[in-house]
Amino acid sequence: MPKINRYVDIDTVEKEAKKDFIDRHSPFIHCEGQAKAGEPFAVTIKMGDEYTHPDDFDHYIKSITLFNGETELTKAEFAAGALGNEKGHQTVTFNIVPTGKKLKLIAHAYCTKHGIWESDPVEVAVA
Repeated sequence: MPKINRYVDIDTVEKEAKKDFIDRHSPFIHCEGQAKAGEPFAVTIKMGDEYTHPDDFDHYIKSITLFNGETELTKAEFAAGALGNEKGHQTVTFNIVPTGKKLKLIAHAYCTKHGIWESDPVEVAVA
């Protein structure tokens, strides 16, 4: 099983290089806090909050996967150069159709050089 890296509170990190490394590899989930069952619900995942990630042929974000708990909902894959070989925030918006009473959204992103990175979970109420 591959190692899964997690975001740590940037305030607890002392060196700027570590802040940059952690932030640019962490996926951040952006969505509303409530969804309607059976209706499309937009979930945007952005790589990095403050720092951009490289887009080189040997170091880029290859995929972003969205889970509801342990269930994979959807996945986007990218090729090297998708951001024009410039540092950037790889971003994807998924439209999912929620069921049940709540969602526990978690994103995984795969960096070709530094492995799998997991977001903080985001809970969404479903009415």
